[in-house]
Amino acid sequence: MTTAAASSKRMRVEESELLQPLRDTVIVSTVEEAGQAKKIGTHDGKFHCDEALACAMLKFLPEWKDAVIVRTRDAVALEACDIVVDVGGTYDGAKLRFDHHQRGFTHVLDELGFDTKLSSAGLVYKHFGRQVLEEVTKDKATGACPWPPHVTEVVYRKVYEIFMEAIDGIDNGVSVASGDGGGGKPAYRVTTDLSSRVGRLHPSWNEPQSAAVVHERFKEACLLTGGELLECFLGLANGWWPARSVVEKSYDAKSAAVDPSGKVMALDSGGVPWQSHVFDLEAERAVPPEAQLLFVIYEDQSGKWRVQAVPTAEGSFESRLKLGAPEWRGLRDDALSEACGLPGAVFIHAAGFIGGHATREGALALALKTIQLAGR
Repeated sequence: MTTAAASSKRMRVEESELLQPLRDTVIVSTVEEAGQAKKIGTHDGKFHCDEALACAMLKFLPEWKDAVIVRTRDAVALEACDIVVDVGGTYDGAKLRFDHHQRGFTHVLDELGFDTKLSSAGLVYKHFGRQVLEEVTKDKATGACPWPPHVTEVVYRKVYEIFMEAIDGIDNGVSVASGDGGGGKPAYRVTTDLSSRVGRLHPSWNEPQSAAVVHERFKEACLLTGGELLECFLGLANGWWPARSVVEKSYDAKSAAVDPSGKVMALDSGGVPWQSHVFDLEAERAVPPEAQLLFVIYEDQSGKWRVQAVPTAEGSFESRLKLGAPEWRGLRDDALSEACGLPGAVFIHAAGFIGGHATREGALALALKTIQLAGR
């Protein structure tokens, strides 16, 4: 393999040395088996995503990396554990007890604006998430964090939003959508989410169900959930945050360099994760709705230009303003060029959230023509 080929190979997160404490984890059924080591208590029997992730997060921290996991429901044994998650009927952060099953438990991360009931994973994240975030993203040589101190809070919230909240919701039986617009019948089932994949690690009814077998599968669940959380953290540190300066520079230059109205922004290159940064910048600067960004243009890998509508929320296909006139959407190439009066038009998606043109000038013209037609 050439040096260039070797350097382009993406490191699989499961190969990361940060996961070594999880690979080395010892899981037992009694506190006696744990000996003098620190003990993380959780329940035995069928495991779920939330306690696997709760244990994984703790094992990322120096204080708990060598701890033994004790899987039991014995109250006396749990009392002897240094920290207990997802069992015991108590939530008391000062005493390191993190269960959510007890009557009257209603805790949410309302301080961050969320209202989904917390699972054991959410509770551990609430108390230790910032520490875990700093521990796994710090520079190994210097110990420095990859972003300014105030950004840790932004990332902490973002990870809850894009990763943790779904796990809390699923474990607590919270529907992903409110109301019954579909008549009570889901449009489709999602069985590839992290919680579902953890569920498939549990031994099937016709496989051995001994404690040793289940403990080994639980270790797999901790590695799976911890690996995916680590991938989320590192993706934000290595890709998302470095994009901030790129997006902010383009955002600040949009009125002078692209469109005087400031409603179209041009990025120097495609692939830059811009959505969350645009929403953050607008929130930080208290940009009123009438002055908010509507379209982003950027060059794609083929050398042509894309026009992407800014969504109403990050990741949504609902746009602040759909691209093109309704009769243009779904057209391609010559048919679209003739309809919109812009030769070189490539396509507009039928949903109006993205389109393309052969040139930068044409992409900008397509965005501006849309704004003009909408009277914006």
